[in-house]
Amino acid sequence: MTIVSPISLRARPYSAQAPPAAAPSSRSRPPLVPPEPPLHNAHTFVTRARANIATAIVYCEGQFGDIDGKTANGLIRHSEKYAVLSVIDSRQAGQDTGTILDGSANGIPVCRDLSDALSQVDTVPDFLIFGMAPASGLLSTEQREVVLAAMAEGMSIINGLHEFLNDDPEFAAARIAHKVDIVDVRCPRPKKFLRLFSGRISEVTCPRIAVLGTDCAIGKRTTATVLTAALNAMGLKAVMVGTGQTGLIQGARYGVALDSVPSQFCAGELEATIVEAFHAEQPDVIIIEGQGALSHPAFSTTSFVLRGACPHGVILQHAPAREFRCDFATMAMPDPADEIRLIETFSPTRVIGLTLNHEHMDESQVASAINAYTRDLGVPVTDALSRPAQYLVDMVFAAFPELAVRSQGETQ
Repeated sequence: MTIVSPISLRARPYSAQAPPAAAPSSRSRPPLVPPEPPLHNAHTFVTRARANIATAIVYCEGQFGDIDGKTANGLIRHSEKYAVLSVIDSRQAGQDTGTILDGSANGIPVCRDLSDALSQVDTVPDFLIFGMAPASGLLSTEQREVVLAAMAEGMSIINGLHEFLNDDPEFAAARIAHKVDIVDVRCPRPKKFLRLFSGRISEVTCPRIAVLGTDCAIGKRTTATVLTAALNAMGLKAVMVGTGQTGLIQGARYGVALDSVPSQFCAGELEATIVEAFHAEQPDVIIIEGQGALSHPAFSTTSFVLRGACPHGVILQHAPAREFRCDFATMAMPDPADEIRLIETFSPTRVIGLTLNHEHMDESQVASAINAYTRDLGVPVTDALSRPAQYLVDMVFAAFPELAVRSQGETQ
């Protein structure tokens, strides 16, 4: 495979001062189809079962590998909190989850239903994770039955939907009857404890980089995860701040489900979370996961990411082969150049590079897109999953050369 290296971005100094403003079990017992030829799969993160980590089955009926299955897709690629034993999706039963996502087997099977998944393990897993993110944010009748059946088997529930199951009388009763837990990941803290933007983001003197996108469900979290891991592997201390339910389920130590927080407090909650991460970890760099897209009329979360994080730099994620926005069949995708202009007009930041989602693209199309966007946009361009992570690192080092110097000092 021919590797296309991104060009170097002319280094520009940044201002460190931001602009102002598990319960144990009760008993024992447009799809990301690999293109032809398969893309290089050097950066898939899979957590294997190990001691002292909760086990889980991920429910993703009819959606694994697709856009609305992004929570399950993310957990298969990376999970620090759960050992994922299988994914439920009758449409693809019998296949390997890694092969479906990235063309490389990982040993985690797709099962037909809950009974099939339970038949393949010796002990009832600790959790059933609802692995879909439908636009409605609500459970269907069939999905309710699966979740209730898992609770009856002694499994606690991880729920990332906008529908809070602890508030549902039927689920609350089942929780008590079966002595299990329900974790509503998106449930915000009580309003009296929510925080307003204060300007304390100026205390965070390390570079802050936000990974934004031209659409929702486009790979922002995956790119942020790959970048964070790559920077840490270079000897830097990088901390990722999650802003959505999937990142929190994966085990992000710092984060907030931004789309469930009242708008008045979104910027403040994110700011406070970043400040907490900075003081607790003393990192060299902070990576902030983006949400939605600034140009998307259905979402406002990107604006709160830009306001609350006040990032020194932005990496933009784009899917060249995606013609229309997710769930909006008549809403055309924006051109990356237009999104870049919008971001840099809306916020005193700069876009330092473009990363690609290679859905529905083969290797030659990815290479052509990298070359074309590099030439037209004048910034480094790469694909976090089909190209070496070093390209992402180089993108950051070109924009923040002091990180490159620090990295060299750490590795000597």
